[in-house]
Amino acid sequence: MARRKKKGRRGKEKIRAKKVIQAPKEELKRELKISAIDEGTVIDHIPTDATFKVVDILDLENHSGIVSIATNLQSKTIGRKAIIKVGGKSLTQSEVNKIAIVAPDATVNIIKNYDVREKIKVKTPDIIDNVVKCSNPVCITNNEQVPTKFYVLKKDPLKIKCHYCERSMGKEDIEII
Repeated sequence: MARRKKKGRRGKEKIRAKKVIQAPKEELKRELKISAIDEGTVIDHIPTDATFKVVDILDLENHSGIVSIATNLQSKTIGRKAIIKVGGKSLTQSEVNKIAIVAPDATVNIIKNYDVREKIKVKTPDIIDNVVKCSNPVCITNNEQVPTKFYVLKKDPLKIKCHYCERSMGKEDIEII
């Protein structure tokens, strides 16, 4: 038995739309899950504008293990945040100090056997040695092989002063070595 399509007044086929029933909004919520890592490091509470600075600090482009980056995630404390998971990598104290400069509220989690073994809240040190480049082109650190040294004048927003030329720099002027 063949079915005939109904035609309207002008000879065009009528298309009948089915009513779509939607699930309640609670059921429509979705989560993005990033798989857990067996061993390595998870850096959490990174401001979204500092995400790729942390990637550069850790040289993750050349890391051979798993690297997961999630950015613009909701955060109760900082509004929007990023998380970086790095499989098979332990951070050095120098790397943690560099992260503290660009992401002062970050948390570093050490993972072993899928378990958080240690949780470290990064802290901006009072003295920053050989981490930041001085923005003064005539500073001795830019012209001689002298390691840089800065004093932290203010932590939020970050303001530092060069030990040698006494140039003050804000967060926007800071370049990580």
